Amino acid sequence: MKVKQHSDKVSRVWPLFTNIDVDYGEGVHIYDQSGREFIDCTSGIGVTNTGHCHPRVVKAVKEQTEKLLHGQTTILYNSMLDRLTNDLQKIIPEKLNCFFFSNSGSEAVEGAIKLARHATRKPNIICFQGGYHGRSIGALSLTTAKSVYRSGYQPLMSGVFVSPHPYFRQYREEDVEERTRHCLAELEYLLHTQTSPDETAAMIIEPILGEGGYVMPPESFINGIRDICNKNNILLIFDEIQTGFGRTGEYFAFTHFNIVPDILVIAKGIASGLPLSGIAANKEIMDKWIPGSHGGTYGPNPISMAAAIETINVLEDEELVNNAKEMGDFLLAELQALKKEYPIIVDVRGKGLMIGCEFVDDNGNPGTVIAEKVRQNCLTRGLILLTCGPYNQVIRWIPPLTIKKTELEKALTIFTLAIKDSLGR
Repeated sequence: MKVKQHSDKVSRVWPLFTNIDVDYGEGVHIYDQSGREFIDCTSGIGVTNTGHCHPRVVKAVKEQTEKLLHGQTTILYNSMLDRLTNDLQKIIPEKLNCFFFSNSGSEAVEGAIKLARHATRKPNIICFQGGYHGRSIGALSLTTAKSVYRSGYQPLMSGVFVSPHPYFRQYREEDVEERTRHCLAELEYLLHTQTSPDETAAMIIEPILGEGGYVMPPESFINGIRDICNKNNILLIFDEIQTGFGRTGEYFAFTHFNIVPDILVIAKGIASGLPLSGIAANKEIMDKWIPGSHGGTYGPNPISMAAAIETINVLEDEELVNNAKEMGDFLLAELQALKKEYPIIVDVRGKGLMIGCEFVDDNGNPGTVIAEKVRQNCLTRGLILLTCGPYNQVIRWIPPLTIKKTELEKALTIFTLAIKDSLGR
């Protein structure tokens, strides 16, 4: 399939993965200029959790555009900001009771790094292999999901140390806990050999790897990190940019591990597609941030705040978090049944509506080619999916949380036919 390209006036730094000349979106569907319908199981990379153009969010945005388009936060008091933080506090633990907002995930990660350094007066950050935290220089320095993100931009920010992650696809299942113990031992060793606790401000991790392959680590690994941070007076940052706002069947993925981070990074699903991100921490930590040392012109924008407030209301009123769990359980079971039928699918994993199917070739090597072929065959039939993982060998499912069982069944039928076509059956 030949993929359309933008004109030469648009930078090629944006790769284009479909040939859809988009006209509009509605619910879980995208429509092109000719009226063709596509089931969107990408959600704009985990953004449109309430579906495309949810009418309540659209109404809130329209009403706000007639009042104020931009109100700079250091110049004007805006009660919407208090409304937003109060609404967020309903779904975020009271321990995280103070917020800072910006526009993008990368900006929020940058803010979390700066906050951690000011709050602890320590310089270094530990990240974990396979994590994705953004593409601005500070956030990119913590990103190890794929080398393409870092290639040509190094040397990056100093003071960053990478610890192993128990990505256990290549290990036998009975080795999972052994691998976890090894990774935690390596983390302890890192603190004894490269960055001591006295100079380590924070550890940052995605509770479920996103771009790194949709991998949920064992609970013992996350709890082990929490214990090590507690023991060494190190802040724990959870990057929930992709996992937040109901994506995993809980409002936030840290709930699956029965812990609370010291700093929570949020974005993507917060405003149904409008640019907004933020970090949450305890007020005691936030109060150590030197006033005026960080900020931004646009965040939080009034229109984005209006969208976020209504997004949270929609998630609650329509019980979309519970729907994500129920539909995710159904999707996971159906994909695991496909795994038994097609050995090229070596693993199916995930939580809620954040599910990855990992492919291998006939020799058991990463199935980059077959995953891309399946993705393209799905697109031809009207299903939009994306790949991820270090070799782009994982097809990921991230549909809007509004998706119905009938819509998932149709998507699964297309996916099955695409696999058969890719294998020449």
